[in-house]
Amino acid sequence: VQLQASGGGLVQPGGSLRLSCAASGSIFSVYVLAWFRQAPGKQRELVASLTSGGTTNYADSVKGRFTISRDNAKNMGYLQMNSLKSEDTAVYYCNLALIYWGQETLVTVSS
Repeated sequence: VQLQASGGGLVQPGGSLRLSCAASGSIFSVYVLAWFRQAPGKQRELVASLTSGGTTNYADSVKGRFTISRDNAKNMGYLQMNSLKSEDTAVYYCNLALIYWGQETLVTVSS
């Protein structure tokens, strides 16, 4: 399984970004999709997860602002990020099954 993340960039506080994660292979739909992030000097943390059955989980810091979703027909995962804050600045990783990692995509929230 290979994961390709994209969509990061520079955005002003209060702005929005949508991260995408393209997955190869046929197992995408059966496993949990997750997004992690790692800010400078901090440990990697779970941002959001979405099971194959549709159960979501969010870090407290992003609840109400971020939305995780997936399109199993396209083998795609997404992280819609709204009302971005400077503390959301980090490298973001998509993950499948808590095993497979995509490459990082950098999100910078700054004016």
